[in-house]
Order: sequence, then C-alpha cells, then structure tokens
Amino acid sequence: MGDRDDDRQPVQAVVFDMDGVLLQSEEVWDEVRERLARERGGHWAAEAHHRMMGMSAPEWSSYMAGELGVPMAPAAISAEVVARMADRYRADLPLLPGAVEAVRRVAARWPLGLASSSNRPLIDLVLELTGLAGSFTATVSSEEVARGKPAPDVYLEVARRLGVEPERGVAVEDSANGLRSAAAAGMRVVAIPNPGFPPPPELVRAADVVLDGLDALTTDVVDALARPGGP
Repeated sequence: MGDRDDDRQPVQAVVFDMDGVLLQSEEVWDEVRERLARERGGHWAAEAHHRMMGMSAPEWSSYMAGELGVPMAPAAISAEVVARMADRYRADLPLLPGAVEAVRRVAARWPLGLASSSNRPLIDLVLELTGLAGSFTATVSSEEVARGKPAPDVYLEVARRLGVEPERGVAVEDSANGLRSAAAAGMRVVAIPNPGFPPPPELVRAADVVLDGLDALTTDVVDALARPGGP
C-alpha cells in the first residue's frame, strides 16, 4: 500500500468499516457467539475470534456449525446471533468516541460508503440508532457479496454502487482482514488499528496513513492522500 507510486488522483469517495472503526463491537460479537455455542452444546476455541473476524455471515455461521460443533443450521445460527446482537445494541450501543463527528465531517466533503462484515439488519440498526443513515450513499454487507474480507468483494461492490473507481476511494479500516480487503480492492487505506485486536505491524506500516483514532480523521488527512508524497 504505502509503496505505490505517487500518480494519485483526487479522492472521490470515502468508505468506512463499521465494527472496530465506528463501534467497539468485536468483544460483543465474541461474547454473543461464544454464549450461543456453549448454550447449544457446541464448544469455543481460543482462535475462534481471529478465524471469524472479517468473515461474512454465511462464512462464520458455517464455521460455528462445522468447526465449533453448534448443532444448528448455519442460517439459524446467523439469525440467532443477529437477534442477540440487535438486543445488545438497543440496550447499549458501543459507539467509539468521535465516530458520529468523523462521519459527518467527512460526509460534508465526499460521498460515503460503508463496507461491513456485519449482517444487513445490524448495519441498518446502527445507522438508525446513530442518526447516520443519511450520511451514507451506499452500504454493503459482506453477506451480500460472494466473499467476505480479506477478499476485496465488499469494497469493490461499495465502489460500484458509489459510481467511482476503487482507486479513487479511501477506506478506513482497523483489522488485519479489513486492511487486506481494502488494499486488494485498490483503495487508499487509512488504518486506525484496533488496540484490542491489533493487526500485524507489517499491515499497519503498509497503510497509506495510520491514525490513533477517529478524531484525527480530518478532511486534510483525506485530501493529502491524493497529493504526491502525502500525507
């Protein structure tokens, strides 16, 4: 990512990830999926979270059925997890500091997309609860494309719906598979590493810019990604 040439074009769109970028939700996903697995007679593995991070709903629900031994159909696992996640979000949405302000700040300059591994009902619920639905021109769940992250599919579909070339988009990501997905799509990448689930240092170094948090995501930072040698 960082070693690409400097023949950069103006940014035409910005695409946010949701879990880990706008929400501190990875821990909630872990808790909900582990509880369901144990309740239904399956088991939990130490590597389960990292294996499932970035997977689409069909992928992680199949993993829970096949690898964790949850005796339910994958579609039923997905539906139950989504219902429990929605209940948690309605009770206490784990919004990261500066998330709403960052989205609105960037939306004032560029069309926004959302490229998330969350299920469609959860994406829509989060945007409703935060009042940010009107800030996004295109939102895509990885359950709506062929492959989840680290494959580029979800970012490519967001770019298609936004009507921009992926190379003219900027992705905001936190996780290893998210960083890989955005880079594979050809987007400029802003890394905001998740401290609870840090991506490998080499992936962070390869991003076009690394920020400590959403408060640092300014229009100047995004603009600089289109300038030779910047930011």
